[in-house]
Amino acid sequence: MNRVCLTLPTNRACSATLTALHAEAAYAARHFGADVQLLVLDSADDRTRAEHARTLAALPAHQGVTVHHHDEAAQRDLLRRIIRKAGLPEPDRLLHLMLPPAVSYGACTNRAFLLATALGCDSVHRRDSDSTYQRHAGQPVFPVHHELPWLGRPAAEAAAAVTRTDLIPALADRPVSLAGASFIGELSVDLGEIRRLDEAVYHDVVGLWAPGDWPEDRRRALVEESFTGAGTAPFTGDHSTLTVVDPMRVDMCNIAFDRAVYERVPLPPATDTIGSDYFLLHLVHDAGLPGILHNRHIENFHTPERRTDTGFPAYQRRFVKFLLSMLYFHAVYDRMAAEGAGLLDERQRVRPERIVEFLRASTGLDRSENIWRLDRVDTAYRKLGGRYAAFADRLAADRARLLDEAEQDIASFADLIEAWPALIEAARP
Repeated sequence: MNRVCLTLPTNRACSATLTALHAEAAYAARHFGADVQLLVLDSADDRTRAEHARTLAALPAHQGVTVHHHDEAAQRDLLRRIIRKAGLPEPDRLLHLMLPPAVSYGACTNRAFLLATALGCDSVHRRDSDSTYQRHAGQPVFPVHHELPWLGRPAAEAAAAVTRTDLIPALADRPVSLAGASFIGELSVDLGEIRRLDEAVYHDVVGLWAPGDWPEDRRRALVEESFTGAGTAPFTGDHSTLTVVDPMRVDMCNIAFDRAVYERVPLPPATDTIGSDYFLLHLVHDAGLPGILHNRHIENFHTPERRTDTGFPAYQRRFVKFLLSMLYFHAVYDRMAAEGAGLLDERQRVRPERIVEFLRASTGLDRSENIWRLDRVDTAYRKLGGRYAAFADRLAADRARLLDEAEQDIASFADLIEAWPALIEAARP
């Protein structure tokens, strides 16, 4: 029986999402005979977490579905045991990288990867708490329908199960390493207000995540595509493609990875950085590992917390750190793309040591491009006025620290990759 981990990291109230997630787990068990380990990693406040516990306890038991609901204290205990067993140096720093006090999109998913290994799972299927499933013909549209059972199997075996194949024959023996789709609905990054206030400012700001040397026409095309997912058209019927999946076509709220990927390389543990959990999408693509791209898109929505007096500056800081991270990640992605199949060993598994090499090299990059990015954000936000101008004031006072953090995040990622094999081995049942 295929044991899989369907996981939801959350720090907000999402009882309706948990109920829907359990229904997807039951669907996977019923239709595919999967042994589903439903893993909820809960960083919400005490009252919200207690409500989540009541919601999960009230769900009907279903054969093939086991629910695990871990608050941060339980996660910390599990991590401490794994780190201690791994016998690695600087255990407190490793614990901090795995469970930082600040928001980290990569770290919460890394915890899911590690605990999935501890549970003996063959794959991880991630969803987000600020999204929901579409419905078609009165039934929920579950992405797991396309995620099982092909992960980890040779791409040639999956060819008969998809609508079309866009894969060169030389890749047919490589394992299906990813299955995913995108989202419909609101922008994945909550910048819609900027676009409504000033379209030109929106283009200026969003274009800053492109490489600094891109021409304006290419930057503008990226802006038009950025954060829009699959648009707004609802699901009307299944379509799937066996391909090397373009990272721009999938979203981390709707993704599944084979264990041979996440047990080799984790995600960047950067804090307060939007997009820090997308690295493996690029790695799978650049290594030429096959995937299944489908159209069971999840419906995205924004929670109001991001627009409160405390949530707004925190969210904008995460966006700025995303922009600064791209100086380093673009350099790494370029080297990964050039390396291609060299990213894989003789068993078609990704080679962590090559990624570490690229990351370490990137930390020596000149920061002038990031100084330019901060200047452009400052100018843009002051044009918008109001709370955007107030955030620009905070940003001006925080420039040096942000520049340092963006570089240090990359070094920390390289450190975590080097520690990862021992952590995975220590987590095994």
